[in-house]
Amino acid sequence: MKLGVGINDYNWAGGASHLGPTLAAIARAGDKAGFDLIGVADHFWRSHYMGSVDGPELECYTTLGFLAASTQRLNLTALVTAATVRQPGLLAKIVTALDVLSGGRAWLGLGAGDYEVEARGLDLPFPRSRSASSGWKRHCRSACRCGTASTAKTARTSVSISNWTAPSTCRRA
Repeated sequence: MKLGVGINDYNWAGGASHLGPTLAAIARAGDKAGFDLIGVADHFWRSHYMGSVDGPELECYTTLGFLAASTQRLNLTALVTAATVRQPGLLAKIVTALDVLSGGRAWLGLGAGDYEVEARGLDLPFPRSRSASSGWKRHCRSACRCGTASTAKTARTSVSISNWTAPSTCRRA
C-alpha cells in the first residue's frame, strides 16, 4: 500500500509569514515517514468544500515547485487540475518543468472542474457539460512528447475525465 498527503487547507496559525515554513515542515515529515505522494488542491480561491471560501489559497503549481525543493522523494501532484483552466500546451509545459526539476516526481491529475463560482469570478472557462473536456484525452496521450528535451527518464500521467481513466507511463528521449 502507498500513502499520500493531501493539502487543501492553508488556514494555519501564524498567517502568511508561516505558510512556507509550515508547508515545508509538513512535506519533509511526509518524506521522512515514507509517504509516496504529496498533493495540493488546484484552486485559485479557497474551495467551498472547506466550509468557507474565506481564507488563504496558494497557487497549485508554484506550491508544488516549492514542495519539490523541500523534499527528496515524494511524488508531486495537483488534486486535481480542471482541464479547462489552463491551455493544454501550457499545462504540459508546467508539469514537464516540474517533472524535470523534481527529478521525475511530477504526476498530472486532470478533472472536468466543479467550482463554477471560482471560474466565473476569475473569467476562466467553465464547461457546460463534462463532454466539454473530452478533448483532453488527446492532449494527455501526447503529453510525454512535450518534454522530449527532458533529462527525467519517465513521465506518468493518471487522468480521469468523465468516465475515461487512463494511467500510463512513457519513456522520454
